[in-house]
Parts: sequence; structure tokens; C-alpha cells
Amino acid sequence: MKLFAFAVLLVCAVFVTGQESYPDRYDNIDVDEILSNQRLYQKYFDCVMGKGKCTPDGAELKDKIPEALKNECAQCNEKQKKGAEKVLRFLITQKKDDFKLLEEKYDPEGIYRKKYEEQRKALEEGKDVKV
Repeated sequence: MKLFAFAVLLVCAVFVTGQESYPDRYDNIDVDEILSNQRLYQKYFDCVMGKGKCTPDGAELKDKIPEALKNECAQCNEKQKKGAEKVLRFLITQKKDDFKLLEEKYDPEGIYRKKYEEQRKALEEGKDVKV
């Protein structure tokens, strides 16, 4: 299985390893395939939520989401930012309950919810956002 480039605003998180920029080893993953396949989507969602087994890439994503939230995906390349936006748009418009669960897990105090509120609204309205 491939990376569930889901980045919850939460997913601006594309694999941080302490480098100046995030590694690009997962940049060629077909995010659309994962988002359109309920079985794949659910496996990655369960991994990130701590409710299922994780593939190595899923475990890395799960581990790095908090850091990517803090640094606003500053270490993402353009392809990673576009992937993160695609995943966020999908979650916010088609998987609202899952997005809420992710917010509760990765932002229980609402710090990032406030910080990213304008982006969330823009995504709900179908507008482009800068991740």
C-alpha cells in the first residue's frame, strides 16, 4: 500500500525527518487512487487514528502529522502541498465525520483549528488554498 497522503491540515504532513525539506520518496503516490478506494482509505484512516495496523509509510505519516501541523508544512515541496490540499478538500467535503475525528485526535485544544479556519472555509467553498 502507498502513503495516504492525507494530511489533515492535519496532513500538510508529508513525512518529516529532520531535514530542511521533507523527503520526496512518496511524491509519486496516486492520492486519487487511495481517496477513491474505500478499502485503502479506511486502512490508512484507521492507522492514523491508532485503530489499525500501519504500513511503514502510514506509520511514518501518523508519526509526523503533529510536526507538520506546527510548521505549517513549511518543509513541503509544491507537489506535497498540492497533495495535502487535495486530501484536505476530500476530507472536508466528503468525509466530514472523519475530518472531525482527526481534529479531535491531532488538535484536541483547537490550536490549529483556529489557525487554519480560513483555509478550511475556502476548501469547503471549493476555492484554492495555499497550504
